[in-house]
Amino acid sequence: MRVLEYNKVKEQLQKHAASSLGRGLAIDLKPSFDFYEVKENQNKTDEAAKVLRLKGTFPLGGIFEIRPSIKRAEIGGMLSSKELVEVSSTIYASRQAKQYVLSLVDEDIDIPILEQYVEQLQMLNDLENKINNCIDDNGAVMDGASDRLRSIRTKLRTTESRVREKLESITRSSSTQKMLSDNIITIRNDRYVIPVKQEYRSSFGGMVHDQSSSGATLFIEPQSVVELNNKLQEAKVQEKQEIEKILLELSGFVAEDAYGLRENVEILAQIDFMFTKAKLGRTMKASKPEMNNEGYVDLKKARHPLISEDEIVANDITLGKEYTSIVITGPNTGGKTVTLKTLGLLTLMAQSGLQIPALDGSKMTVFQAVYADIGDEQSIEQSLSTFSSHMTNIVEILKKVDHESLVLFDELGAGTDPQEGAALAIAILDEVYHKGARVIATTHYPELKAYGYNREGVLNASVEFDVESLRPTYRLLLGVPGRSNAFEISKRLGLQSDVIEKAKSHMSAESNKVENMIASLEESRKRSELEMEESVRLRKESESLQRDLEAKLEEFQLERDRMYDKAQEEAKQAIKKAKAEADVIIKSLRKMQQEKQVEVREHELIDARKQLEEATPELKKSKKMVKKKAIQSKEMLPGDEVKVLTFDQKGYIISKVSNKEYEVQIGIMKMKVKKDDLQLIGSPKKVEKKPLAAVKGKQYHVKPELDIRGERYEDALYRLEKYVDDALLAGYPSITIIHGKGTGVLRKGVNDYLKNHRSVKAVRLGGMSEGGSGATVAELK
Repeated sequence: MRVLEYNKVKEQLQKHAASSLGRGLAIDLKPSFDFYEVKENQNKTDEAAKVLRLKGTFPLGGIFEIRPSIKRAEIGGMLSSKELVEVSSTIYASRQAKQYVLSLVDEDIDIPILEQYVEQLQMLNDLENKINNCIDDNGAVMDGASDRLRSIRTKLRTTESRVREKLESITRSSSTQKMLSDNIITIRNDRYVIPVKQEYRSSFGGMVHDQSSSGATLFIEPQSVVELNNKLQEAKVQEKQEIEKILLELSGFVAEDAYGLRENVEILAQIDFMFTKAKLGRTMKASKPEMNNEGYVDLKKARHPLISEDEIVANDITLGKEYTSIVITGPNTGGKTVTLKTLGLLTLMAQSGLQIPALDGSKMTVFQAVYADIGDEQSIEQSLSTFSSHMTNIVEILKKVDHESLVLFDELGAGTDPQEGAALAIAILDEVYHKGARVIATTHYPELKAYGYNREGVLNASVEFDVESLRPTYRLLLGVPGRSNAFEISKRLGLQSDVIEKAKSHMSAESNKVENMIASLEESRKRSELEMEESVRLRKESESLQRDLEAKLEEFQLERDRMYDKAQEEAKQAIKKAKAEADVIIKSLRKMQQEKQVEVREHELIDARKQLEEATPELKKSKKMVKKKAIQSKEMLPGDEVKVLTFDQKGYIISKVSNKEYEVQIGIMKMKVKKDDLQLIGSPKKVEKKPLAAVKGKQYHVKPELDIRGERYEDALYRLEKYVDDALLAGYPSITIIHGKGTGVLRKGVNDYLKNHRSVKAVRLGGMSEGGSGATVAELK
């Protein structure tokens, strides 16, 4: 823990505690080696982090370490007014915490651990009220604490007033003013006095309580106020006795509720500690690791927590499944030691219930021991060299290491003859490997570059070095051993070519072969990374296009169903109306028959039939529902561009299924379409291929708004950065970012980023119909 600087993380943790209770638990924090305890502690931290993410804070003010006071009260001791105020404040804090958690539960926020904690809190309202009725917030015992105290203080104030009146009459008197050094009333030895010049000492009588440093002034209590001052002192003694009586009584009440108070303190300490860990995680932009007990580590973009985010380079570290050992080679100051410390320190943090500075989805295991031999531990007192010091540590490690250990070796075998050191390093690595431990070792020795190729379960790695800038990039490259880069660096620094060529001739063929192989591996890795990034981008764009098409198809089907339903309803209403009109016509005919008492003439029947025909409803099909029939002037061939009338989408003929049906490609979707539903646009034209990033306008599929509500700060800004680029490619004049209201942190981050973007012309909050302060609208250049 000392070598990995675990205590520095604890020091940062203590700064986030809301009370001395949480600070005490932070000071005592140690990694746990019990898998289930680690998982429980991680769940506690994650639950607190969830509350901070949704609400921004948790009420933890007013909590004090009152357990020593409780113990004193239990043995009959008298608590001070300040201690009693702390007891009352802690009871109040308990009630506040409970009410807040229950309000979160009412909002359907899932916080089972906090809910269980506050269920155990005891609401000691009666004790709180007793204390608050006697002592104010400043720790002063109030007059109303008892009738006797009120009476005593009334007497005290009256007597004090009379003393001051008598003394003021003396200081205001013209005959005595010349005898006084100053016209003031002061206090000496808790008695009211006046400053009298030395030569007038006998004019006042009474008692001298003090004199000035020069001796020219005497502070005299005149004989006329001695009796009143005596009464005042007597009242003060009575006041003190009554206050002690009240404090003793309140201390007795505290002793009666000692068990409940102690339980509350312990629960509040745990809650404070939960949020202390969560606040540290928020500061580090950390996440909850997925814990396992299978010896598997998979860190995504892990950062060292003690190095500034502006300086550290995030790295992926995987260990424990396909390989259990990693050998990192490369130049000094390249970041090898930082990689070791990052893995070791993040392991200790995870097993302490702390979140780790890595991306979501990172996996950590619970080791039973973490051993580290890092840095120059040369001891002058023990007369040990660097090599001896390292070997002393390694010997102790080899005695204890087993399959549940993590071992970190820095510059293994350094400080001795290179050939012997390399051989020793290989032997030590073999010993640790055969014991089943997880091990990462750094080394300078070129012999270890081939170590990973000869042994199953061992992986070579290196830290990247930029030959152009002559600086390390601090990126960890798994699977690629480090190159010396000595010749390239020398060439960049101006060393003559013939000298470099002569140096190369002194190298063995095997060494040249290894260096060339490493260079080839690096080139292949870089090419693979670029191709992977391009394929990921294409896949995301294809998925976006597919979602858009599926959404349009669903929208079309819903609109079609709605129009069918509307047409059916219109038809029903029209038929109902026609029937009603037909009934009226028939009634009219019958009436005509009855009135005339004759058969209806032919021309009257013709007129009635015409009225019935006019009353029959004629359902008009909506233009949207009328399918245009495509008249094709020629046979459609594979590759022809067509329009699918039903979807109003363009596509391409893939093949002819039958005389009446074709297989058509629309975007990433393939479907069979009737010939009558296709309209030929034209044959395919040869177009010059362009990079996908150069395609703009309607062909670039991106929505005009981005919703980042509920996301972590750094993930949200990462999505925003990519989205702005996509929107620019799509040619949008403006975009809307939906970030929600919340605490305002995400809104501020979005505004700051957009205001500083070179392609953003103006930024404003959304209007009433655009989401208000929960959205930001940006106009693009």
